[in-house]
Amino acid sequence: QLPLVESGGGLAQPGGSLRLSCTASGFTFADYAIGWFRQAPGKEREEVACIEPGGPSTKYSNAAKGRFTISRDIARRTVYLEMSNLRPEDAAVYFCAASFYYCGSSVNYWGQGTQVTVSS
Repeated sequence: QLPLVESGGGLAQPGGSLRLSCTASGFTFADYAIGWFRQAPGKEREEVACIEPGGPSTKYSNAAKGRFTISRDIARRTVYLEMSNLRPEDAAVYFCAASFYYCGSSVNYWGQGTQVTVSS
C-alpha cells in the first residue's frame, strides 16, 4: 500500500476550481507535515502549500496565496488542496509529500502525483 495517494486532478477551465486530495496510510499521520508540490514540464518541482502536523498553521507560495487553500482531516487521514481561480500556469503534476514534524523538513514520503490541466 502506497503511503500517499493523490486524487482529484483533471481538466479545469481558466478561472475554475479543483479540489485535490491526499490520503495517507502506513505511518502516524498526525506527526507529519503535508505539503503539496507541483511540477510542470521543463520546470523544477515547487512547493505550493504546506500544513503543519497539528494544523491549522499553513504556508503558501506567492503563486498560491489567495487562490489555494490547504486543509487536513485527521480522522480521514487526508489533506486537501482547494484551488480556485485557476490559471493556465497552474497546469502541472501535483504531488503531496509528508515531512516529519514540520513543514520544510526533509520529505519522508511522496505520492505518485495527479495531473492538473487548465485550458479552455
